[in-house]
Amino acid sequence: MSGTKLRQRKKILKDPKEPRLKDEETPPEFDFDLGKYAKVFALPLLLALGVAYYLNPKIFTDAIQSYLGFSDTPPVDFSADVMKRDAIVRAFQHAWLAYERDAMGDDEYHPISHEGTNLTAAGGIGYTVVDSIDTMLLMGLDQEYSRAREWVATKMSFERNATFNTFEASLFIPQFEYWVAFSRPTICRGNDSMYLEKAIELADRIIPVFNTPSGLPLTNVNLALREGAIDPNWPEFVSSAEVATLQLELRYLSVLSGNSIYWEKVESVMHILKSVLMPHGLASIFLNWQTGQFVLSAMRLGSRADSYYEYLLKQYLQTNNTEVFYRDMYSNAMDAVHKHLIKKSVNSNMVYTSELIPERHPNGEVSWRLTPKQDHLVCFFGGSLLLGATTAGALVHPVSIPPKPEELSEAGKRDWKTGINLIKTCMDTHSTATGLAPEIAHFRIASDGIGHDPMFPSDWYIKGAHIKPGELPPYDSRYMLRPETVESLFLAFRLTGNEKYRDWAWQIFQSIELHCRVESGGYVTIINVDEVPSRQEDKMETFMMSETLKYLYLIFSDATVLPLDKYVLNTEAHPLPVFDIPPDLLS
Repeated sequence: MSGTKLRQRKKILKDPKEPRLKDEETPPEFDFDLGKYAKVFALPLLLALGVAYYLNPKIFTDAIQSYLGFSDTPPVDFSADVMKRDAIVRAFQHAWLAYERDAMGDDEYHPISHEGTNLTAAGGIGYTVVDSIDTMLLMGLDQEYSRAREWVATKMSFERNATFNTFEASLFIPQFEYWVAFSRPTICRGNDSMYLEKAIELADRIIPVFNTPSGLPLTNVNLALREGAIDPNWPEFVSSAEVATLQLELRYLSVLSGNSIYWEKVESVMHILKSVLMPHGLASIFLNWQTGQFVLSAMRLGSRADSYYEYLLKQYLQTNNTEVFYRDMYSNAMDAVHKHLIKKSVNSNMVYTSELIPERHPNGEVSWRLTPKQDHLVCFFGGSLLLGATTAGALVHPVSIPPKPEELSEAGKRDWKTGINLIKTCMDTHSTATGLAPEIAHFRIASDGIGHDPMFPSDWYIKGAHIKPGELPPYDSRYMLRPETVESLFLAFRLTGNEKYRDWAWQIFQSIELHCRVESGGYVTIINVDEVPSRQEDKMETFMMSETLKYLYLIFSDATVLPLDKYVLNTEAHPLPVFDIPPDLLS
């Protein structure tokens, strides 16, 4: 490791301290009359620029387009990178076969101890199996798929007298729906109506969570008793993300089953949310499940809010861009996000998203504190903005790849530029000793008062990560195999054709292989992204196989695999087809 890189990485670990110079102080060597020199050189400079524009106007249009983020104009080549795609497949097999060997059917897997665990004392429902199976289908892993399907057919049971998270359980439904539509008969045994039957059974066990005074679903569900249950940590509240991230799954189930009840329940939720939105257009992270009203709580794009914004766009896309209701909700939300949450760092103008935290004062008044904190979860948002710019924000359909500025509305151009820049920021957070991003990054703001002190990070840092030997790093510093950055890289590659997004994805994959891989099988969390050798935590999150490796596979596959105009990927990367709303559901 070079000395320069070592110093850069050490800077990430330091928290901001008090300034050495006041903001208004200027070092003597920079104390000169800039206005005087500007007047002398302004006219010749303008004349030179005018001549240059007359001789070659393309230089200026290219510069403007580059500033707006439209400079990604290589020859578009979406052919598969077979070597890298197949390396991703082998990584999936390395994870899956270890789980199948040690913990088949258990909800979670611990690769170091070679053990599985379940989420309740009453037993599990096979989270890892169900979350992974469509990845097998995409990758053509027929043998692995057949064994997983056999487990679902013969051993899966929802008769568990315990509470499960409603949101997480509902994400099983698109898996069953995907199998209904795309399972190949040559690798399926038995009657494949099993898939639809499983989806309907699970949905019917979940539907009672909507039996509340407001119609908002409760956080938890007892699958055996078919009863909703409150979250004991937040007994009065439900989160915005959880109540607004059931829609893609249950709407499509109504299409498949012909039963409109699923559609009606989740559509009602969205109408409630629109009716109670605050004037600024942002959703706070909590609602009261009895009144249906938002409560005073943080506003952000990270945990408990992320997929609320994601599904506003995706509900519009799911029904073939026909539901103006969702397009308008999405557009208004993006206006609010840009007005209140999108910020730039003080040194490099690095685009990031902040959080608004409410503070109640003794006199009863409430103020909002802007916090320059961005969860890794937010890194889905860059790709989501690109997708929204080329659909909800497009003036023509389909747009070019990459889109031309004249094909997008003003809001579409704004969202495209922000999306491109947010992806760059998320990649910058991978500038750590391991090449992996932390769970939470904090960004420098002017009130830090640090100026340009080289001993402190120029744009972002991991809060509290400057620890003494032997101390446990803070939660912020871990990497949990999360998929959000590679999700955005997948969308960026599909929408621009720019090879750099594949290059960035490959860098991330190589870092995962180097620091998270367990040689006996599986992948684990590392607890400090800026520490080498890495300390590992004995847990492989289910989204490693369902999302992270799937998005990596899609990046290196050709564009005929899950084309964006034919499929919508839900928040766990499970694909659902775009469809036209059946007439009986329009009434």
